[in-house]
Amino acid sequence: MGRAEDAASLTVEVAHGAAPREVTVVQVRLPAGATLGDALLASRLLESGGDLPPGCAVGLWGRRRPLDTPLRDGDRVEVWRPLLVDPKVARRLRYKGQPDARTLRGADGLPKKQERPGRGRS
Repeated sequence: MGRAEDAASLTVEVAHGAAPREVTVVQVRLPAGATLGDALLASRLLESGGDLPPGCAVGLWGRRRPLDTPLRDGDRVEVWRPLLVDPKVARRLRYKGQPDARTLRGADGLPKKQERPGRGRS
């Protein structure tokens, strides 16, 4: 490619997490003046037709943006799945599964002395 073509095009990353802990990142080359929606279509990460799955959101660099947002060279387009559980609720559920910190300390606030099995006094 020549310099004139490089100046008239831009390269962006499109990131999509189809499942938990699974992120696919694709680099696409687009003409100058391309929009966020154009990047989604060029990436071919979404189902046929290029429509967003229900509940999904899109944005640039972690900020929600409309599909007609113009892109700049080096932008990162992100597609986010809908949340299945509120993060605050998930944190509370994880916390409930942990042992209570108060049971590991005595009344004076110091850690309890735990006896080792098989080391009892005779």
